[in-house]
Amino acid sequence: MKRLKAASLMTAIKTPYTDKGEVCLKTYDFLIEQQISAGVDGIIVGGTTGEGHLLSWEEHLMLIAHCVNNFGDKLIIVGNTGSNNTREAIKATENGFAMGMDAALQINPYYGRTSIRGVSEHFKRVLDIGPAFIYNVPGRTGQDLTPEIIEPLSTHKNFIGVKECSGNDRIAYYEKRGIACWSGNDDECYVGRHVHGSHGVISVASNIIPGFMRQLMDKDNVEESAKLNDKLQGLMKWLFCEPNPIAINTAMIMTDAVPNNFRLPYIALTKEQREVGLELLKAIETKDLVGDSLSLLEDSDFNYCI
Repeated sequence: MKRLKAASLMTAIKTPYTDKGEVCLKTYDFLIEQQISAGVDGIIVGGTTGEGHLLSWEEHLMLIAHCVNNFGDKLIIVGNTGSNNTREAIKATENGFAMGMDAALQINPYYGRTSIRGVSEHFKRVLDIGPAFIYNVPGRTGQDLTPEIIEPLSTHKNFIGVKECSGNDRIAYYEKRGIACWSGNDDECYVGRHVHGSHGVISVASNIIPGFMRQLMDKDNVEESAKLNDKLQGLMKWLFCEPNPIAINTAMIMTDAVPNNFRLPYIALTKEQREVGLELLKAIETKDLVGDSLSLLEDSDFNYCI
């Protein structure tokens, strides 16, 4: 638990695909190696950015096992084994821990929403299995996990903390009460860390600029990091110009970090949106980006799979 709480930068790692729409493990390993080189503490396997909702459970659990086997000695491996179906969440979480993951990421039931009491019971059942981060993202679930829900859960022996997307005021509230929080919003994570006392960030942007995100979370040279944070605000906001992970997928294809394949229903940003991103990415030296080149690409360059 101490090691988990000490992790200040975790990447919600992207899942890349072959031109037939299968998971591309060769590229996946390349992406993770870039994270390790940049000093990232851990990865979230099959999170929103990793398109866990588009993966079969077989693919999802295979990736957890693959990461544990190949990178478990270098990174904290967190499996996104949450579900809006408590039975599925329990089964996936049990399997993830059997495969050796360090912790789970657990979301509250979405779409088929339940009562506050039902949410609490759902989390108690999955927390009983092993260490877990609770994920609060009201924009996706339609339900805010308020302190009324989180504070009682925080006393559970397997509760690590919250990936909080509702802003720094909520993070500051929790941290003052000894409840660990990681920002779920890249553009707010620097202020969350250095002003409001967050434990760190679970990041999308670190897929493409892991070294810079490492610098933002470290507590050395805070003045220089503040300037870097200001510089990166445009890129961070662009990465969420459409629902995540559309922009990060597009950006990593533009830098030639991953094959040019999307799993539907995700499709690439428009050419006009890519032009904005191209200028933002050009402002960063190639050595600081994941990928070996940078280009605008044409709409016809993207491949869509199911």
